[in-house]
Amino acid sequence: MSETEFLDLADSTLDTIETAMDRLNDEDVLDVECKRSGNVLEIEFIANGSKIIVNSQAPLQEMWVAARAGGYHYKRVDGQWRNTRDDSEFFAALSKLASEQGGAQVNIAG
Repeated sequence: MSETEFLDLADSTLDTIETAMDRLNDEDVLDVECKRSGNVLEIEFIANGSKIIVNSQAPLQEMWVAARAGGYHYKRVDGQWRNTRDDSEFFAALSKLASEQGGAQVNIAG
């Protein structure tokens, strides 16, 4: 994939996450605030002050997630972001991490 294709895909991925989190906030499922700066999306869970950071790494063509549970790297494989260690799918893993940190069921579909 070219760098331009990666950047477009990464931007779309961050948009999907931000939209889902904003919807959950608007529906009073989670008290969450998203801040985006370029290729970095910071998701803050207001109730406990914890954060999940999602960002793209263009040189490696990866998406990175930093959460309470640890740091994770995802590479594009067969049309999905897959964890470079355990092959888990990005949106399913992020939904689980956000559910754990936010204290409510979160489902982010990519």
